[in-house]
Amino acid sequence: MTFGEVPLAQAEGAILAHSMKGLRKGQRLSAEDIAQLAAAGVVAITVARLAEDDFGENEAAAIIGAAAGLKATAPHAGRVNLVATLAGVLEVNADAVNAINAVDPAITLATLPPFARVGKGQLLATIKIIPYAAPQAAVAKVATEIAGAFRLHSVAKTKVSLVLSEVEGMKPSLLDKGRRAVEARLARFGLVLAGCRIVAHRASDMAAAIAASKGDLVLLLGASATSDIADVAPEALRQAGGRVTRFGIPVDPGNLLFIGHHKGRDVLGLPGCARSLALNGADWLLERLICGIKPNGAMLAGMGVGGLLKEIPTRPQPRRNGGETSGKVAIILLAAGQSRRMRGRDKLLEKVGEVTMLEHAAKAALGSKADTVLVALPPRANARRARLAGLAVRPINASDFTEGMGGSLRNAMAHIGPEYSAVIVALADMPEVTPAHYDALIKAYNPGQNHEICRAETENGKLGHPVLFGHRFFEALGDSAGDSGGKAVVRSSQEFVLNVPTLGQGAALDLDTPEAWDAWRAGHDPQ
Repeated sequence: MTFGEVPLAQAEGAILAHSMKGLRKGQRLSAEDIAQLAAAGVVAITVARLAEDDFGENEAAAIIGAAAGLKATAPHAGRVNLVATLAGVLEVNADAVNAINAVDPAITLATLPPFARVGKGQLLATIKIIPYAAPQAAVAKVATEIAGAFRLHSVAKTKVSLVLSEVEGMKPSLLDKGRRAVEARLARFGLVLAGCRIVAHRASDMAAAIAASKGDLVLLLGASATSDIADVAPEALRQAGGRVTRFGIPVDPGNLLFIGHHKGRDVLGLPGCARSLALNGADWLLERLICGIKPNGAMLAGMGVGGLLKEIPTRPQPRRNGGETSGKVAIILLAAGQSRRMRGRDKLLEKVGEVTMLEHAAKAALGSKADTVLVALPPRANARRARLAGLAVRPINASDFTEGMGGSLRNAMAHIGPEYSAVIVALADMPEVTPAHYDALIKAYNPGQNHEICRAETENGKLGHPVLFGHRFFEALGDSAGDSGGKAVVRSSQEFVLNVPTLGQGAALDLDTPEAWDAWRAGHDPQ
């Protein structure tokens, strides 16, 4: 390929390097295009011209994409994306990817990290031809090698059993919390528990439960942490006729787990931190086992690189005002509700002083120390969108709003990038929430002290909204479903929850009916 400025008269059939005079970058110049440019006074132009042994950028990307063995998008501007056709785990051969990227600088391949959990339709990798063409020989070489660069593993274990153990005096809520956390992890793959047995924390009782479990993958979650390969849960597996193959992995949190087998079935002994939805080493192993990937010693030892998932209190951490980390804070204002109890009225368009409820809520969020305010709105909510005109908020299309708060939150979390350390989930129908509510949560956020879910409470201790979630919970929030919003995350992660006192009763006051609005107005003098 040649590239550079040429006289306009010599540019027919070449590729336009830069958009100009109504012509698009990358288009092949026709005689009519040349005449149009000449009429505009252009005498020289920068173009690219393919050599005989080159493929154009789109043709090259399409050839490589077709050879990848995964679903490929149509080429555009030299790019083809590879996407998942199902939920699973992406295995990446780093050596093969590196070899492909060393073939020719014109051809690039970027992938997700190895063993990333993916959902249907998710982007797995992108092929990009950087210049306007690539050598045919290089394209052919990459096309022969790319299929070996990755493999998408689909769900292989469809029946998963759980054995929970308990000790005398143990709170039933801990058992419920563990089960819910496991169910949430399985739901990411479209699975439900095949069975759950609760037994005493004794090797003999757990052994009997293991033997009676019907799943092709058995999970064990003991009442106390497994601190040695001879501890209760691993011993239970041996008494059941199974074998422990590995105790401990170099991932934190999640060190104290074990892997084994029982009569041809995989067995995973979960660490205590698996009661939380926060990412830990058990997630990595569970996802691989579900998808039929057999962890070997080298794979497990290699988890240490990137395996520090926990913020250590002794590690120096940059601070903002208060105790929070240095990343940005976003407020997600949930404003996609359908006002079903308002009998035809839209509660977000009810007046709070001289403005609507929605404007009032947006201004309260904007008045806080948060960096960004996102407002989740239903499609075609023209009246609501009009009320936000001129305000420095970012409207988000909540296409799954009919599902409830979980759907709206899931849609909004897709817009939260890695630059954010926390998000605050807020409701748009709470007229007494002020900037001070948000600032109190931001000030209280302190990962070093495990204050990573900060929940507003009224001055007399009633829990409510808004709620701040640290970045370790972003993935769980992104999987929100139903009408619970972030409640499931709060329930399963109590060790990270800090209730933050706020003035007045605003944290627990939302107005859902015409009567509630009338009563509130009767006793409230708008400022």
